[in-house]
Amino acid sequence: MTARRKISAGDKAVVLLSGGLDSATALAVALGRGLECHTLSVHYGQHAWRELVSAAAVSRALGASRHQEISIDLKSIGGSALVEPGEVPGPEEATRRFGIPETYVPARNTVLLSLALGYAEVIGAYVVFIGANSVDYSGYPDCRPEYIAAFNRLAKLAVAEGSSGGRPIRIEAPLMRLTKGEIIRLGLSLGVDYKLTMSCYQPTQQGLSCGRCESCLLRLKGFEEAGSVDPIGYVVRPRT
Repeated sequence: MTARRKISAGDKAVVLLSGGLDSATALAVALGRGLECHTLSVHYGQHAWRELVSAAAVSRALGASRHQEISIDLKSIGGSALVEPGEVPGPEEATRRFGIPETYVPARNTVLLSLALGYAEVIGAYVVFIGANSVDYSGYPDCRPEYIAAFNRLAKLAVAEGSSGGRPIRIEAPLMRLTKGEIIRLGLSLGVDYKLTMSCYQPTQQGLSCGRCESCLLRLKGFEEAGSVDPIGYVVRPRT
């Protein structure tokens, strides 16, 4: 019979931290629950490598116990505008396959959650946080509630303790059903400094966000809904 125990203050948690506002807010939620947070970022060949700098800064600013960065190569697989040569298209220009825009990175969250699951098993953490959201998002299949539910079923079988009837590692997506505006208001209430975050798919070498990709537009719309001003710089700051 599977051992069950609630996650409580002082327990370890792994937080997938991309450097964007969603994952920064998810980290703040985990820390707000008194968890000992170990942040994990992945350099997978994305154009937006500067988001990794943001992730490290967010981890330090919010007070995570440790920050870890792993490098893997999804660029060699391709299949996404985020890793292939050329400019990342805006939402009106992006081609779609099965209704999913070309900014979708095939199986990315499955890869990232698998790495986080392994890391959690090694350090003795029983919960992994991810900033996935299914309200203000681009329709990616691995950002939906049913995907997280399915991965939780996998997680019970995929690691030594859980598969032996012990305590399983759980995946939590605390922002799943929030709008971007609600996420930002929550983060501000928890002390997130969004000036440290980076959401753009293709920022400049100087660290300015493009203001035209879908991620930038969703972010700006969220700040408007939250009644706040996005503190980061843009090449072009469009009206939302």
